[in-house]
Amino acid sequence: MDPGFEADFRQFVIDRSGALFRTAYLLTGDRHAAEDLVQSALTKTAAKWRGLRDPGAIEGYVRRVMYHEQVSWWRRRSRVAEVSTGRPPDQTGDGHADAADLRLVMRAALARLTPRQRTMLVLRYFEDLSETEIARLLGVRVGSVRSQIYRSLERLKKTAPELTTVREFR
Repeated sequence: MDPGFEADFRQFVIDRSGALFRTAYLLTGDRHAAEDLVQSALTKTAAKWRGLRDPGAIEGYVRRVMYHEQVSWWRRRSRVAEVSTGRPPDQTGDGHADAADLRLVMRAALARLTPRQRTMLVLRYFEDLSETEIARLLGVRVGSVRSQIYRSLERLKKTAPELTTVREFR
C-alpha cells in the first residue's frame, strides 16, 4: 500500500472503528469475537483499499465484509455455544439506571439467540436495513428473512419476557 493510501486507510480506521466494533459486537454477542470480526473485515478492506473510490461507500463495503464474514463463521461452527447469564432484575427504576438495565437485559437476551437470529435482528433493527436488503446481503430469499426475523423475535420474547414491557419492543 503506498503512503497516500495508507494514510487514508489509517484515518478511516481511527474515525470509524468504534462504530464498526459496536455493530460487530451486536452481530457476535462477544467482545473478543467482535474484535476479531472487525480486524478480519479491515484486513480484507485494506487489500482492496486502492480500488475503493467512493469515500461514502467505504463503510458500507466494510460492513458488508463483516456480515459475510460472520455468516462464514456460523457455517464453520459445528454447534452453538451457550452463554450463561445472570437473572435480570424483576423491576427497573426510571432514568439512566433504567436504560442501563434495559441494555444489560437486551445484551443477555441477544446472547441467548443463535448467531443467525442475532444477525437478522441486528441488520433489521440496529442497521435499519429492509428485508430485501438483508436478503441480498446474506444471499437468501426475502421470505427466509421474514420468517427468521419473526422466529427471532418470538424466541427473544420467550427468553426475555421482561422486554415485552418496553414500549419500543412491543
